[in-house]
Amino acid sequence: MQNVDGAASLVDCPTRLAVEIISDKWAVLALFGLSQKPRRHGELVGLIGGVSRKVLTQTLRRLQEYGLVDRRAEAPRRVEYSLTDLGRTLIEPIEVLTNWAREYGGDIADFQEAAEAVSSDRARPAD
Repeated sequence: MQNVDGAASLVDCPTRLAVEIISDKWAVLALFGLSQKPRRHGELVGLIGGVSRKVLTQTLRRLQEYGLVDRRAEAPRRVEYSLTDLGRTLIEPIEVLTNWAREYGGDIADFQEAAEAVSSDRARPAD
C-alpha cells in the first residue's frame, strides 16, 4: 500500500491478515490436512501429529471464523471438517512455502547451527 507521500505503508497492509492466518503452524497443517478430503477431528489429530485435541479444536474454530473451514455435524458424535472454497485458495500458497522450506531448510539449519556455535563461544569464559 502507498501512503500520501508515496512511501509504502504497512499499517493496513493485507499481508498482515495472511500472516496472522498462516503464522500458526497448526492452522497451516490443518488446512493442508484437509486439502485432499474432509476429515474427522481424530483423523486430523493423527495426521498432523504432535497437536493436542484441545489446540486442534481451537485452531479449527479460528479457521471457521475466517471462513476457511466448514464444520459439518452428522450423526451423533460424528463431525467432519472440510475446506471451504475460500480455504482451498490457500493450498497453493502453502505448497509454495512448503517447497521453499524443502529447498532451503538445510541452509537455514546450517545458519542456525553456526549462530548457536557463535553464541556458545561467547558464553564461555576466557582462559
